[in-house]
Amino acid sequence: MPKQEGQKSKLLALLRIFETQTDENHLLNVPQLVRLLEQQGILCERKSVYSDIDALNALGYEIRLRRGRGGGYYMASRMFDLAELKLLVDAVQASRVVSSATSRRLIRKLEKLCSNYEGSQLQRQVYVDGRPKTDSKSLLYSVDALHEAINAGKMVEFHYKKVGRPEKRAISPWQMAWENGCYYLIAYQDEKEPVGIRHYRVDKMSGVRVLDEPRRGKAEFADFDLPAYLKKHFSMYGGPEARVTLRCAAGLEDAMRERFGASPLFLPEEDGHFHFDVPICVSEPFYGWVAGFGGKVEITAPEQVRAGMKRLAEQLAKEHT
Repeated sequence: MPKQEGQKSKLLALLRIFETQTDENHLLNVPQLVRLLEQQGILCERKSVYSDIDALNALGYEIRLRRGRGGGYYMASRMFDLAELKLLVDAVQASRVVSSATSRRLIRKLEKLCSNYEGSQLQRQVYVDGRPKTDSKSLLYSVDALHEAINAGKMVEFHYKKVGRPEKRAISPWQMAWENGCYYLIAYQDEKEPVGIRHYRVDKMSGVRVLDEPRRGKAEFADFDLPAYLKKHFSMYGGPEARVTLRCAAGLEDAMRERFGASPLFLPEEDGHFHFDVPICVSEPFYGWVAGFGGKVEITAPEQVRAGMKRLAEQLAKEHT
């Protein structure tokens, strides 16, 4: 092997040793580094290792020396801190739309971004409300294809699994959203009535294919507000949109702000309650959300939405007598 190639190989081997076998709590001195290189068939003198460490630092890698008893060299900084990697692992593990097999594969890749010692700390199990993870094996590829289509301004075709046999769809993708632990595609569809903006669960898609046809719906998405869209849809269920007035007990301001943001104007009442108006896509999950406050939230308008809440409450009372 030419000397220059051998030097590059030695530098790469040394870098890999620092990446996998050192961190702030695990140091290697020069004799140990020489032995580890020899185990890979790379013979070298101690003094050359010092030069190699200087070269790695010059290339932007932060290899530090801790002097004193038990001292040695270690990689001091990486692309991700251990705390950041733990956060990413928790997000992958907790996601119910990422299959168990895909979660394990992603976590193994994340482990390679830290030392072997720190990597053992990434084998974390996050409790996810007892919910099973999806068995979808194509989610990552679907997400990738959808982003490609959005960036290229193209339509997409896919099979969408609802009740019964998957239906073939061809729609115009515009945005992606993460809501309730799921990926959603926000798109314009005009293949059937009603025409307009719709959303689709990405984990229910299969065979996503980017088409050559330019996407449609530019006018509809010109002033589209994704946060406002997500606030209107409870559990991403559709339904007729109405401007709903909610009357809330004192102490629920934080809960309402968490759901609807800073835009609604809260109007105080003499008894400590407050009320406000918000646009809502009225659905059973919305009624369920209201009921979840145990009578502390009341729908006061419009009358048809209030009547819908009453009908659902009567139905539930009848079924549970």
